[in-house]
Amino acid sequence: MFRPLSEVLSRWAADGIGTAAFHAGVEIARRRYAGYGLAAMLPLDRVLVGCKFSRAGAFGGFHHPDQGYRHLQIMAVITMFGPMKRRNPECPELALLDLLRAHAHDCLHHGSRRRYAEVAGAPVRTQYGINYRRTKGQCYSAADKRGSRHTRNLGVVMEGACDREARVLTRQTAERFGVTEPSDVLGALAFRDMTGTLTEEDTGHVVDLLESTEQTRYAAAINGYETGVNFRYTVFLEEYAPGEEDDFHAILLTAIISGDVGALGAWVDDRHGPGTFMGLLRSPGYFEPILTA
Repeated sequence: MFRPLSEVLSRWAADGIGTAAFHAGVEIARRRYAGYGLAAMLPLDRVLVGCKFSRAGAFGGFHHPDQGYRHLQIMAVITMFGPMKRRNPECPELALLDLLRAHAHDCLHHGSRRRYAEVAGAPVRTQYGINYRRTKGQCYSAADKRGSRHTRNLGVVMEGACDREARVLTRQTAERFGVTEPSDVLGALAFRDMTGTLTEEDTGHVVDLLESTEQTRYAAAINGYETGVNFRYTVFLEEYAPGEEDDFHAILLTAIISGDVGALGAWVDDRHGPGTFMGLLRSPGYFEPILTA
């Protein structure tokens, strides 16, 4: 069962769950994102929250499968963190932080520059932030090799930039409202994930001391996302902006929102030589024609 985020928050408030932390975090995000050029946040009514699931043992949260921002529908689909057997969360403080992280993340996807072309009567997205795709499907950059500790993929760079920003906001909100790490295994892992404080030790194994298969899968998804996206993005910043990671991150987000890579390319090229940024991330196959039978 999905309900608009605005309605979910109202229902929780009516049941005595304080939602001030979420609203304060969104306001922090609004101010920060304006500095990157984001004109409007994703409206709460355009966020659908899965808050009750008929499948026994269903466990939701940021890493639940098949959710995220839908660019054609201009809508985000997320789930309530924790067991989804009832309308209210088992751990309200953690669920609110998780909703904040997801919403802050998806607001950046919502605000990323997009361009479409019509192909055979259907819309094809040819630009998304600083990433490009030709109308026949060739992506600007290639997928990273399995097990790689760094990234050369613009999709990973953009995803990592959005989540780094969302987790900074979530961490600040948790500190402001005194939300601390839970004592249970999965709660502690999820809290570190939401606030960007996971360590390599946390992600070096899949938690096997959990109550259900669903919880074990969720822990594995946390670890997989951290190593495949956030850790690679951190390494990317350290590679190309040592000592200037925060400045580089801000320039990247500004480019993602505007779709203009001029200032971004110039910033990197000034430090590493002409053509470094786009040349490094461009796949040779981007300009190759796709042969058809």
